[in-house]
Amino acid sequence: MPDRSFRRDERAIEGLPIRLVIALVVGVASLGVMMNTISGLGSLGVSELDVQPEPEVIEEGPTDVDVTVVDPEGEPVANATVIATSGDARLANLSTAETGYDGTATLSIDPSLGPNQAKGTVEFDVKPPSDAYDDRRENTAVLVVRE
Repeated sequence: MPDRSFRRDERAIEGLPIRLVIALVVGVASLGVMMNTISGLGSLGVSELDVQPEPEVIEEGPTDVDVTVVDPEGEPVANATVIATSGDARLANLSTAETGYDGTATLSIDPSLGPNQAKGTVEFDVKPPSDAYDDRRENTAVLVVRE
């Protein structure tokens, strides 16, 4: 019967380097997945924008609406593009404007409601001025009411 002593086994170190390489590869892959998850949360230096329309309630027909783009702290954001789109109320055309130094843009809109519709909304999308801002969540809308 052969002697199976570990003291005389010269192959003991043979599998160690490959095991270390495998552990390193698995560790790097796991770190990559975690970093991707963290960056996907959008919490590392990206601020979500919102709009503050004035007036908040309008009637059907041509109207000018002042829209202020603000960051999470309520500070105005300059050079953002604001786009008015149909929500529950219909717009014949999209209306766009760029915010000035005070974060405000004036949009001319002409909303209309359906025949049996008493109210609806006009929604706003924002194209941020830089990568430091994001606009993924729904923004404040304007309520359109029938006269």
